[in-house]
Amino acid sequence: MAVIEDAQAAEASLDPIRARLLAELRTPASAATVAARIGLPRQKVNYHLKMLEHHGLVALVEERRKGNVTERIMGATARSYVISPAALPGVAPDPALAPNRVSARWMLAVAARLVNDVGSLITGADRANKRLATFALDGELTFASAADRAAFVAELSASVAGLVEKYHSANAGGGRNHRIVVALHPSVKAPEAAPPITAGTPGRTKEQ
Repeated sequence: MAVIEDAQAAEASLDPIRARLLAELRTPASAATVAARIGLPRQKVNYHLKMLEHHGLVALVEERRKGNVTERIMGATARSYVISPAALPGVAPDPALAPNRVSARWMLAVAARLVNDVGSLITGADRANKRLATFALDGELTFASAADRAAFVAELSASVAGLVEKYHSANAGGGRNHRIVVALHPSVKAPEAAPPITAGTPGRTKEQ
């Protein structure tokens, strides 16, 4: 996974054709191969590849000689990309502006800061060729009632506060600050798959 922090690189990645090329180039290929695969002229694919290469989103993997032509094999620099709020510094969400633990928008601002901070840490760790010490939990649970949810939140808050009080060392020499984020929100339902279209589907014909 790569974190995009530059505004122009973010703009380049959001172009529909370039986003498709990034997905296709998870497996390195030439412009001609990708063009044939997605049904676009090779010249157009080459243009978009040059833009992606300029922003470091794709890179040359190897060059292959075919007769009098040198074929450039390109590959995406990551299997997936995340655009950091750092790409829009003037309008990036700031949790400090309106802290409210029960506000969904404040939670989103906290999540945006998390992406920004961890993205910056990943970039620095990659440049220094060092590992980054992080930890995350992710799961789902079902509450029988709103009262149970409120009780869970209260107990979770108390437990986290107790752990912070136990392990926080304000005067530890050489200690490093860490940020902890705990979030709870309703699960998002996965979209239902569209039924396959068959010859007998109303409104369709075999020719369609």
